[in-house]
Amino acid sequence: MAAPRFLTLTDVADTLNVSLSQVKALVRSGQLVGVKLGGRGVWRVENVELEAYIQRMYEQTREITRQGDPAP
Repeated sequence: MAAPRFLTLTDVADTLNVSLSQVKALVRSGQLVGVKLGGRGVWRVENVELEAYIQRMYEQTREITRQGDPAP
């Protein structure tokens, strides 16, 4: 069975191993692209958007490392 196209914010939090509130903050800030659906306004994040976010974070980390900033 194929992976679902859209993930709940809880699914995203599980994937990234962060809290739900952190994912909500990422979506609200626009760092992670999500869509608000339906009359109840539930948020979903497309798989490709999550993967693009992860890739951007890898690139950002590489750039910080290249500049000589110490690792956490």
